[in-house]
Amino acid sequence: MKKIAFIFLLSCIMSLQAQMSKQLTLSGKVIEKVYKQPLEFATIAIINSVNQKTITGGITNAEGNFVIEISPGKYNIKIEYISFKTYIINNITIDADMTLDTIILEEDNEQLAEVTIVSEKTTVEYKLDKKVFNVGKDLIHKGGTISDVLDNVPSVSVDAAGAVSLRGNPSVRILINGKPSVLTANNGLEQIPAENIEKVEVITNPSARYESEGAAGIINIILKKNKRSGFGGSLQLTSGIPANHNANINLNYKTEKINVFANLGYRYANFFGEEKQTQTTQINAIANSVNLNADTKRNDDHYNIYFGGDYYINDKNTLTTSFYHNKLKNTDETDFTYTYLNTNKETDSVISRKEDYKEPQNFNQLEITYVKTFDKKGQKFTANVQYDFWNDDENEMITQQRILPTEGGLTRIRTRDVESSKDLLMLSDFISPLTEKSRLETGVRAEIRRITSDYTAWVDDQILEGFDNRLDYDERIYGAYMQYGNNRKKFNYLLGVRLEHSDIGISDREALFSNKKKYTDIFPTTHFTYNFTERTNLQLSYSRRINRPRFWQLNPFGGLSDPRDLFAGNPDLNPAYANVLELALLKRWTKITLNPSIYYQYHTDFFQFITSPTAEGGFITTPVNLSHEERLGFELATTYNPFKWWRLSGEFNYYTFTQEGTYENINYDTEDTKWSTRVNSRMKFSKGFSIQTNFTYQGKSNSGQRLIKSQYWANFGISKDLFKDKVSLTLNANNIFDSRINKSTVTGQNYSLVSSATRSGRRVSATLTYRFNRKKSDRDRLPD
Repeated sequence: MKKIAFIFLLSCIMSLQAQMSKQLTLSGKVIEKVYKQPLEFATIAIINSVNQKTITGGITNAEGNFVIEISPGKYNIKIEYISFKTYIINNITIDADMTLDTIILEEDNEQLAEVTIVSEKTTVEYKLDKKVFNVGKDLIHKGGTISDVLDNVPSVSVDAAGAVSLRGNPSVRILINGKPSVLTANNGLEQIPAENIEKVEVITNPSARYESEGAAGIINIILKKNKRSGFGGSLQLTSGIPANHNANINLNYKTEKINVFANLGYRYANFFGEEKQTQTTQINAIANSVNLNADTKRNDDHYNIYFGGDYYINDKNTLTTSFYHNKLKNTDETDFTYTYLNTNKETDSVISRKEDYKEPQNFNQLEITYVKTFDKKGQKFTANVQYDFWNDDENEMITQQRILPTEGGLTRIRTRDVESSKDLLMLSDFISPLTEKSRLETGVRAEIRRITSDYTAWVDDQILEGFDNRLDYDERIYGAYMQYGNNRKKFNYLLGVRLEHSDIGISDREALFSNKKKYTDIFPTTHFTYNFTERTNLQLSYSRRINRPRFWQLNPFGGLSDPRDLFAGNPDLNPAYANVLELALLKRWTKITLNPSIYYQYHTDFFQFITSPTAEGGFITTPVNLSHEERLGFELATTYNPFKWWRLSGEFNYYTFTQEGTYENINYDTEDTKWSTRVNSRMKFSKGFSIQTNFTYQGKSNSGQRLIKSQYWANFGISKDLFKDKVSLTLNANNIFDSRINKSTVTGQNYSLVSSATRSGRRVSATLTYRFNRKKSDRDRLPD
């Protein structure tokens, strides 16, 4: 009997202990009051109601949801989000799994004391699959363009020629609102004002939903569309030294049935560049050298119009149309001086060359989007049609004359290249949840493009042989994808596959170039995520991607501005393929976020630029396919909030690479490393006063023939809000130390080119922003 009683008592104790140690789940959702948008990274603290000690906690995900494991008991719950009022639930008893009512946070707009400092949403948000750069919070780009914005985005860099690279890799795909644009494909990023941009997403290993173009990844630029009800807008005026005069106005009007938005902008800017180059060739043990000095003044005079509207047919159907027009007049003046040296390095002769370059350009984009949601939560259908058409007229007027040792005759060279493009894009996506934790996504895409380049060159009014032709480029790319995602407690996965067929042809009037390439490829993608906690996530991802040659890489006519250093495209350039593997960790603390990642990229038929001597004594650079390139890299991105008023962010990227390939019986094998770092500081004090600084350093690298030396630069911005946040005044200075100089050396058999180039020196500007019928805190978003 005693044994039975003992066993009964023991069972009761064990049962009681099991009940006491049982872990329950507390879940809920956090949104903001004005637009009912979910708040990601809101902090939830579970506090002991007796001793006020924090027991556990968590943060919200991208949908504003949170789930926290907790023991039974009585607690206080505190919900916090920077720049919002703290929300507290006192003395709540948790004795079973519980889902809280939706928690709504209000923005904290109270005026604080002089010494009190306020905080705001971060400029950079790190997510496991992408980095998000919130443009509106950045002071340094004010009055600039998309190129200026990208040059301040984590993992992204823009070189002196305006070329964009991601983690040091130029094979990156740039999208606008998730879709390609002819502007991004033809170096038109400087034509879109920074004021038009809401945010920039950097995706280093995209899923099958995205097109497969871009081995380094995707940069997605999101333009603004306001969702505030009623009529409102903002006016921005910029003036700077050298000349950087900008006027931009945003307007919107929203009711229950329509949302009309418009943007008008004008910019007039001057850029002063300088280049120095020493060209050396050695023939029969005799070295010949030419020193080049070039001074360039570039002027951009352009305006843009962007307008459109959303029509809310009903609560489940929305139709959006928009039109973008940009007109640019680009005028350049460049003075070249060639100093020819004899074997004793003494001046033998001097040639003066002057170029006047004019390029009027018109760009237009028409877009129609239809979005349908369903009764089933998460089910969504999207269809989009986009039509781009543009043309530009490139004109070079060149005069050349020998001035030493005797004055020679004057030679006149004139070139004209009339380019035009028509691009039709059609795509649709369908997302359908299968169960509560699984979903299926499918989509199709078609892009049809025709680019025409009609060029002619004259020397003393005589047509130059070989420079009178018309080139036609036709591109048809068709794609379809399917991907399946599932959540299994802490383990999530997304498996996808994309099929793309490419039909590309290039031909010309003189029948010199006739290439047609057709290929069908399969691009698998996999993403595995394990959530250790709400604050610690690990992801392993793989994708196969492609780099198709761009038109400028195929076009054999590159201009004659500098006959000793020409560029010509390669019409026979093949696409390059890449296999990309990445392991990324995202760890969040209250004040610190760490996002380290290890990545591996293997490229076949990668593009390399080869410089060769010409029969006339100059040099020509052209892109070619080499065998393969292998990259292994480490990247660390971090944010740190030592105080509510001070946010630090930084990144460090290091990679080692090997390149192998043969072109014209010459081996171009390279093995090297490269690293870069960027540090950004943002301080926001009371009464709307903010200071931002950033510093960038890029280490040297050696790729193929080119050795690119290290460089650094620093930027500074300061801002003050006035008249209850209706007016903001921003002063920024870019390239403070005038240190952004591209130095490179190209080495070949018996020749070398040593160059130093500055595209634009130090720039200072002031920007005044006036808001009417809207607050500074109002956020521009795309329609749901």
